[in-house]
Amino acid sequence: MRIAYLEDDAEAAATVCAWLREAGYEVEWFNSGAKCARAVSNEPFDACLFDWMVPDLSGTDVLARLQIKLRQSMPPVIFATGRDSEEDVVEVLNVGADDYIVKPLSRPILLARLQAVLRRKGNVAATPQTQEFGRLVIDHGRRQFSLNGNVIVLTERETDLALHFFQNIGRLLTRNHLIQVVWSLTPNIDTRTVDVHVSTLRRKICLTPEFGWRLVSIYGHGYRLERQKDSA
Repeated sequence: MRIAYLEDDAEAAATVCAWLREAGYEVEWFNSGAKCARAVSNEPFDACLFDWMVPDLSGTDVLARLQIKLRQSMPPVIFATGRDSEEDVVEVLNVGADDYIVKPLSRPILLARLQAVLRRKGNVAATPQTQEFGRLVIDHGRRQFSLNGNVIVLTERETDLALHFFQNIGRLLTRNHLIQVVWSLTPNIDTRTVDVHVSTLRRKICLTPEFGWRLVSIYGHGYRLERQKDSA
């Protein structure tokens, strides 16, 4: 079993890597969220263990990038972090983590939680490859959007942004979060770039009330995709 481990504290990482290897796991340690996201996107891992607060790209942003890229093949993710409030736990579980462990870590608890998510991996029903929202159809496997049976032509970046919105319907996504998730560490990206891409998506995918959607701008914060209650 191969584990991707994201942790920027080298001393803590050495301890946890030793625990996991002694338990028979193969571990690849990353102290960079961006590097971890790239590796898990391109290589097979059986599970991920993420710290939350990593300087370059947070654990939650790494998770969001992987959800866009991997979808069906997403490995289970456990967060191991010092953030221990009820709100923190709820936030991480709501965005797609499979479990949450508060630091300092206990070796027996970590191994037991890891075994539990790996056991569940084969028993959870697969997320549908295709979502239908009336006239709008999203094929996640092909990363393709269709409206009234016609394929919508999107750039790679527009596709990433659109998929992330549809994976987070009703949730406020800040501009900074979208930059981190969709553009990662690409230099010279600013909030204006996000605004331009959002405007393009509104037009191309028809994310407007007459088509059953609102891609709302929240002043000073970001955007939220809302589905109209009476939309089919």
